[in-house]
Amino acid sequence: MDAKPGSDGYRNFDLEDVNVEGAERIAEAVAKYDVDRFVHMSSYNADKSSKSEFFRTKGRAEEVVRSIFPETTIVRPAPVFGFEDKLLNRLASVSNLLTSNHMRERFWPVHAIDIGSALAYMAEDDTTAAETYELYGPKNYSMAQIAELVDREIIKHRRHLNVPKRFLAPMAQAYNKLIWWSQTCADAVEREFIDQKIDPNAKTFKDLGIEPGEVANYTYYYLQGYRSSSFYDLPPASERERREEKKFMHVIDDQ
Repeated sequence: MDAKPGSDGYRNFDLEDVNVEGAERIAEAVAKYDVDRFVHMSSYNADKSSKSEFFRTKGRAEEVVRSIFPETTIVRPAPVFGFEDKLLNRLASVSNLLTSNHMRERFWPVHAIDIGSALAYMAEDDTTAAETYELYGPKNYSMAQIAELVDREIIKHRRHLNVPKRFLAPMAQAYNKLIWWSQTCADAVEREFIDQKIDPNAKTFKDLGIEPGEVANYTYYYLQGYRSSSFYDLPPASERERREEKKFMHVIDDQ
């Protein structure tokens, strides 16, 4: 974990430090040295009045950077999927057992490659300055529906035990303090109860001439490593096979 000097020697950065103060320092440097383009990576649901601390600090950061450097381009990506992501890989992992809200959180998952293409375009096109972009995928899913896609691709069934928020949030907070690597926290539990909202005034991939990819078309490439050896080389299902599969009940290999 990152740390900084404090009265007690060193302490961990919190969300206010990283999302607000960190963004403020970068914006000040951009303004001071007359940098031509500044693209600020925010988050979907960035809102200074959100119940989630993460979303609140992201919302405040947007106001701060725009007040310092009005030409800032703000980017709000949806939950991202790709290599080593924290969406598909988390759902495919055996450690992702406890959840809340029965996985009913809804969002438009977006491909990391499409985000990269959008950022490259913004860096070269001055017409994107001072604009806000909501970058999201073409289809809305619940977390449970994404989990079904993952299970189908890895040919296993991952169990998810629902725990009420009043119990899971303090458990997650305590767990987060006991281990040094990132797993979960109370705010992550809170975010499970907040669906993605799209700002109707923001621009999107369409304004950049980019057609975002659909997550169901990429699960094979990102999740093949989670399969058992018996099914590792099984190719991705065709559209016809997917339609036929819905007609039958299958016994899932749970190795």
